[in-house]
Amino acid sequence: MQNRFTDFLQEHLRGDRATWAVAILLMLTSLVSVYSASATLAWKQDGNSIGILFRHGTFLAAGLGIMWAVHRLKFAWFSRLSQLGIHIALVLLLLTVLVGSEINDARRWMDIGGFRFQPSDIAKVALVAFVARMLDKNRLVLHDFQKGVKPIVGYIALTCALVLPADFSTAAMLALVCFLMMVIAGVTWKPLLITMGLGAGAGVGVMALSAVAPGLFPRMGTWIARATGFLGGEGGSDSSQIDYALQAIHQGGLLPAGPGSGLSRNAMPVAYSDMIYAFIIEEWGALLGGLGLILLYLILFSRAIRIGTRCPRNFGGLLSIGLGLMLALQALVNMGVAVRLLPMTGQPLPLVSMGGTSIIFTCAAIGMILSVSRSLTDPEAAKPLEPRGGRHTRPIPVSTS
Repeated sequence: MQNRFTDFLQEHLRGDRATWAVAILLMLTSLVSVYSASATLAWKQDGNSIGILFRHGTFLAAGLGIMWAVHRLKFAWFSRLSQLGIHIALVLLLLTVLVGSEINDARRWMDIGGFRFQPSDIAKVALVAFVARMLDKNRLVLHDFQKGVKPIVGYIALTCALVLPADFSTAAMLALVCFLMMVIAGVTWKPLLITMGLGAGAGVGVMALSAVAPGLFPRMGTWIARATGFLGGEGGSDSSQIDYALQAIHQGGLLPAGPGSGLSRNAMPVAYSDMIYAFIIEEWGALLGGLGLILLYLILFSRAIRIGTRCPRNFGGLLSIGLGLMLALQALVNMGVAVRLLPMTGQPLPLVSMGGTSIIFTCAAIGMILSVSRSLTDPEAAKPLEPRGGRHTRPIPVSTS
């Protein structure tokens, strides 16, 4: 029986086993913690806590299915699909800015057929994959800003510009991840300095535009209030939310008290999403809940780096490292906010916070990393796709850079 189960796992769950284990552990943590933390949300919905558990479990199950389906693909497909994905994401981001649903003074959501989602979740994965493709495609001219780097910077700037009005933290995180990918890909110092200069100029331009036309960046006041509150000034409801998180962490102590023991869910508005890290520490203690989660994300990040550095093809390596960086930074920001190391943001904890599109596209990103990991043991998974149109050309040499 055990041999059959092992054979089943080896046949259907291919790729890096440590990554699979971390993803499943994070999902199980999410299922238990979101159910426990969503008492106030259930009260608002006529006490239907089972409905919340079922909905969240459905998203986790769908995400696991997507992760499995994506990891079965050759990672070379993601290079082609990224061209379509980034343009779809840009159109959705533009529509969100123009006609998106406004919640808490932020237009981050689109409503299509009764389904609400955040296009920025799509944009994060699509942009990282597209930047990996372009860095691979232009790898021989990355010393030349005009020929090799400018087209890449253009897509990064356009994506971040469309995300920025409603979500500063996501725009900043995306820009940082893409810049680090450029460094890892071997972009020389001169194009990097030009890119940094353009970024600094864009920042000054945003500040100037917000002063002249406040309507362009309606959340500028919120950003300033959060920064002020972080530095010790008045931060309004955001500061009180972090105070609740710190109190929850203090109540948690070192050792676990168990699920259902947390009381912060009755006061903390978003214990099941933005502040779920603090709530997990309250119920599971600083050692198991706090350090345990940090360890899981560090393992996920280290495996993505290991997979990327050992991948036989340049695109696959950059894709794995870029997605690993994105997930690790997002987790770091969420946890940093909960312990007051960073100003308040709305970044969810990957695979743990309650969410729909966030869970789906996080699972897609991990599926891509797993797809790249298959190439380490399966030569077929590392082969490039056949040229479009069925034309026969000489094999593309494998890059080991």
